[in-house]
Amino acid sequence: MSVESHRTDDEFTRLADPYQQELLAHCYRMLGSFQDAEDLVQETLIRAWRGYDKFDERSSLRTWLYRIATNACLTALRSSHRRVLPSGLGAATESPETADLSRADSLPWLEPMPTHRPGDPQDDPAGIAALRDSTRLALIAAFQRLPARQRAVLILVDVVAFRPAEAADFLGITVTAARSLLQRARETLAQDVPDEEEMRSGSAADMALDEKVVRQYLRAFETSDTAALAELLRSDIEYEMPPIPTWFLGRAAVVDHLRRRAFAQPHRSLATSANGCPAVATYSLAPDGSFVPHGIHVLEIRDGLIARIVVFLDGGLFPSFGLPTSLPGSAAP
Repeated sequence: MSVESHRTDDEFTRLADPYQQELLAHCYRMLGSFQDAEDLVQETLIRAWRGYDKFDERSSLRTWLYRIATNACLTALRSSHRRVLPSGLGAATESPETADLSRADSLPWLEPMPTHRPGDPQDDPAGIAALRDSTRLALIAAFQRLPARQRAVLILVDVVAFRPAEAADFLGITVTAARSLLQRARETLAQDVPDEEEMRSGSAADMALDEKVVRQYLRAFETSDTAALAELLRSDIEYEMPPIPTWFLGRAAVVDHLRRRAFAQPHRSLATSANGCPAVATYSLAPDGSFVPHGIHVLEIRDGLIARIVVFLDGGLFPSFGLPTSLPGSAAP
């Protein structure tokens, strides 16, 4: 390889690296799968690297990368099914004693996205709040209900802040067509996402309160203290456990479920963060006395109380969060 090629490679890497995290979030919003998003970002960077010597700079590098990433996502969506959460499949139950908790591993479930990964720089509170607002699970699930091109235009314009004309150029359609797709997507999304007024501002005080709630949740979970846990939950809390289609609504149902099942064996827990929200990784007791990955609890907290818990029962997610794949039996929480 020539010196010029080396210089081009180094230049591309230097210029493209700052956009990797936002491209990852963009692909995650499009696909609903963190693992698929990682693959698509790598594909995007490889395509861009191969074509970098032909990049004519008529647009910014960021715009060019988004064009490649968006079209890669649209291609992937042609052969994939929309990803869902249990609440998107049917009504909640308030009767844990009769609930069917069979797993449905064959369904394409929505996946959580780590707020921070090992080696990533820590964002400021405003950055975390922005990430939370654009990747919260209810919003990602709503994105998945949109047709692929509506989804792409909406995310490009309303989340990433491209102009409709730029989104149209990405997709190879007219500006009129892009505006029509955007309008239909907005109308659909307005019916599916939570009231924005229910979402907090993400101030430092709010984040400190969230951390306090998480510490209390960790302590209550590890000590199987249902009374302490009940005090942390809103009366209308939603509790989901993909890949289990059944989900619960209401404090009484959630506490009863945890008392009957989750608290039936010892656990260890670690604090983490997903989708811009606090999260808790739980480990269950294995036959050899160690603790192995059980689930990642994503907590949506409003006004100091937990309004929603989505427990992703997939130990394979733990490495993406930089979490250990086991804890010794003697480990302190």
